[in-house]
Amino acid sequence: MYAKSLFLISILIATLQVCPQVAFAQKTDSIRLRSDNIDQVLQVMTTEEKCSLLVGAADEGSGVPNVAGYTRAIPRLNIPQTVLSDGPAGLRLSPTRPSSSQTFYCTGFPVGTLTACSWDPALVEEMTKTMGNEVREYGVDVLLAPGMNIHRNPLCGRNFEYFSEDPLLSGRMAAAYVRGVQSQGVGCSVKHFAANNQETNRLENDSRISERALREIYLKNFEIAIKEGRPWTVMSSYNKLNGEYTQQSHRLLTTILRNEWGFEGLVMTDWGCKDSTVKAVKAGNDLLMPGNQRERDRLMAAVESGALSLTELDRAVRRVLEYIVKTPRYKNYSYSNRPDLQAHAQMARRAAAESIVLLRNENGALPLNGSERVALYGISSVDFFGVGTGSGFVHTSHVANMQEALVAAGFTLDQDLADYYRHLYALQQDKERMEASAIDKRHRPEPEVTVRAIERQSQANDVAIIVLGRIAGEGADRVFHDDFQLTAPERELIQNVSLVYHKVGKRVVVVLNIVGVVETASWKDLVDAIILPWTPGQEGAHAVADIIKGKVNPSGKLSMTFPVNYMDIPSAANFPYRWDMSGKKGERRGVDFTPYEEDIWVGYRHFITHGVAVSYPFGYGLSYTTFDYGQPKVKANKDGFTATITVTNTGNVPGREVVQLYVSAPAGGLEKPSRELKAFAKTKTLMPGESEKLTLTVSAYDLASFNESTTAWETSAGTYVLLFGASSTDIRQTAHYKVKKAATWPIAE
Repeated sequence: MYAKSLFLISILIATLQVCPQVAFAQKTDSIRLRSDNIDQVLQVMTTEEKCSLLVGAADEGSGVPNVAGYTRAIPRLNIPQTVLSDGPAGLRLSPTRPSSSQTFYCTGFPVGTLTACSWDPALVEEMTKTMGNEVREYGVDVLLAPGMNIHRNPLCGRNFEYFSEDPLLSGRMAAAYVRGVQSQGVGCSVKHFAANNQETNRLENDSRISERALREIYLKNFEIAIKEGRPWTVMSSYNKLNGEYTQQSHRLLTTILRNEWGFEGLVMTDWGCKDSTVKAVKAGNDLLMPGNQRERDRLMAAVESGALSLTELDRAVRRVLEYIVKTPRYKNYSYSNRPDLQAHAQMARRAAAESIVLLRNENGALPLNGSERVALYGISSVDFFGVGTGSGFVHTSHVANMQEALVAAGFTLDQDLADYYRHLYALQQDKERMEASAIDKRHRPEPEVTVRAIERQSQANDVAIIVLGRIAGEGADRVFHDDFQLTAPERELIQNVSLVYHKVGKRVVVVLNIVGVVETASWKDLVDAIILPWTPGQEGAHAVADIIKGKVNPSGKLSMTFPVNYMDIPSAANFPYRWDMSGKKGERRGVDFTPYEEDIWVGYRHFITHGVAVSYPFGYGLSYTTFDYGQPKVKANKDGFTATITVTNTGNVPGREVVQLYVSAPAGGLEKPSRELKAFAKTKTLMPGESEKLTLTVSAYDLASFNESTTAWETSAGTYVLLFGASSTDIRQTAHYKVKKAATWPIAE
């Protein structure tokens, strides 16, 4: 009896020990993630589950294979796996899947640089609504875009993904991009935060920047995008910033991004977290991508040792959960895998046409009437670049080239010349396949066309069009020789064609199908017209044809400066093109570290203030019509001022105009650029004689500069000169605005 009692007592003790775990398991199994019970879900998650959720995962049957990355699913808590895919010129998916006979093509939209040249946030938002629809209908939750780093130097290999040398234009375009995509119920991840302005040694390069330049140039665009676009996520960059990896900078990811700007979303790393996984999470990175077991192990060990507190862990997990409940995947959206690609292609074409910049048009060389016989020169007339390479590439069903676009527009091509380029292009492709090696991807070799052949073609055709191409992408910067500068065969082609055609009184047009700024000053006067479509998406060649024929009146304006010489660029001495070993302990300047010695003097701020001549100024672009600017009216309000100005189409064809408002600050205090862009607006399409009143609003904070000595934004008292221009150097009207009392905005510390 005694033994039996002991046996029963032992069973009772064992039951009491096990029951809490059983009860806990039953309790947690009944909890399912909802948007209103995230705190409850956090309470029942195991530490292992929490650490796993912060680290990206392999595909767990998402149905969307081979994209950039995935988050981890926890089925017992109704936490689904979510899907993240590259942008920014369109969704990047593999077009084929082993389990399906369908092709999963996406639309190649105009790149960021071209859309910025539209100076039209409404157009960008409309275009990215279409892009967001594709993201949603292909089962993706987040588009890793837009890229929005500043064009510090024209040789940055990813400038085509980015918008501008100016932070206001960049920020407004990025905000519009985000609003459009996210209107479709999917998210954006603005990138690369921050100061990722070169691809050379991008994983380790240290961007060394003054606090003022950082605030006014390299963070201001992100600040605008965060406040006006409210993206779901932000992607921290690879590089160091003043000696500290951006992924591990609490000041950047928490103090500035969250405490100062009010960002409430998710921060993820760029693809490849640094060794200090725990430091990244403590700094404010919530999601480590693309993820590996080593990172999960580090987090687990840090929690067990107390190096990472449960409070810090839960903070990051909560942000991941808050993101997940917004996704189509969580909401069980039944994606179709069949977006309307035909309609999207038309949107891409319209966006490109509204953004293309006309750089030169002597004596009304353009538009053509559409009936001309065209001699189309250049290997890029066949090999037309729609988007860049790397993560910015898009698998499209096709990319239109200039030969097919001009034929579709009604022009008659010189058939022998067209066949010549097609034949050589095919031979180049065959050579690539046979040698199983990549060619120089910046551009294809320009084949020779003899002067005798050009003379014969000039007799048989009405106009010559030369197409020059450049491509670049993630992982490598451009170079000076034969990239920024034209190649010798390209120069020879321009010179010979221009000489021969002009001798018989015929026009020469150049189309620059490029990813970044090239040298133009030495040859632009040889030709009659220059069209700049950048890399304009899959339908971009048709958009160029629309401009050439006059179906669309060009209204794009440059979002960056074209210098006369590369060495006129203030960052030229501190970019990878000019490596040296002048750093500490043999570090390579421009490779291991990059001193931003030009400080705030980026782009037009430098060229205009210091009186340096340029080939084409920031904000420049021609039209087939002319515009008159009326006298502006400026009205002060409690937060700044509102300016109105009436624009009238004084020409003979419908067109649109961009009004750019630059501000010159009163003398005294901090040294400032002679003018800075503070607002802009674009008219609707104005018929000849039609007018429109534009309204431009500038706040006192918009006028502020960053004072390092007081660690605050400051707007000085005094009279500000308001410059209303068709470009940064073509000022049409002026006005004044008086700040009666200085204002300051201290930063969070």
